[in-house]
Amino acid sequence: MQVVLDQHAPHPVTAREVLHEGMIWDLVAEDVELGSDDGASVVVRREFLAHPGAVAIIVLDDDERVLLQRQYRHPVRRELWEPPAGLLDIRGEDAREAAARELAEEADLVAARWDVLVDFYTSPGGSDEALRIFLARGLTDVAHADRFEREAEERDMPARWVPLAEAVTLVLGGAIHNPSAAVGILAASAARSAGWATLRPADAPWPERSPASV
Repeated sequence: MQVVLDQHAPHPVTAREVLHEGMIWDLVAEDVELGSDDGASVVVRREFLAHPGAVAIIVLDDDERVLLQRQYRHPVRRELWEPPAGLLDIRGEDAREAAARELAEEADLVAARWDVLVDFYTSPGGSDEALRIFLARGLTDVAHADRFEREAEERDMPARWVPLAEAVTLVLGGAIHNPSAAVGILAASAARSAGWATLRPADAPWPERSPASV
């Protein structure tokens, strides 16, 4: 019986070209060997975004309410309700440390307990972005003098504390579309139903993160 488990299985890359070097991620093209057909190599060209990866945080307070923040996302021309999140754009930075930094910068919060909720690829057909969602609990406020000065889209992000069950209803009802919010909220609900037994340690291995993005 075949085990259901995503596996690292790279195919040979015979050529790579950076089509566009962006501010955060690059558009690249690679020629990939998929195997052979009647003795001839089958080579296809694939274009995708080379992404540094990201983290997101489902923040639960003592009343099991989820912190959501509204942020403008220009590609979709929408203001979306999202959990705190950020890029892994500092080479070598630990994912949990990055998440703690983002939580402090975006929400003025520090968490005493960290666990891994879920890992996923945001759009594996067109990007190598891997995203890890943490669960953060045991919250305290960042001292006012130490708070980060936010700018651009982050300078004005209204926040709401939403009961977890209500957040699940919002996701399933089509009110929330951000993937980190949708995946993270549903994962947190499932983990709570399992008595939090499905949580992984904050330093759990993350083999899903693409070598090309690290």
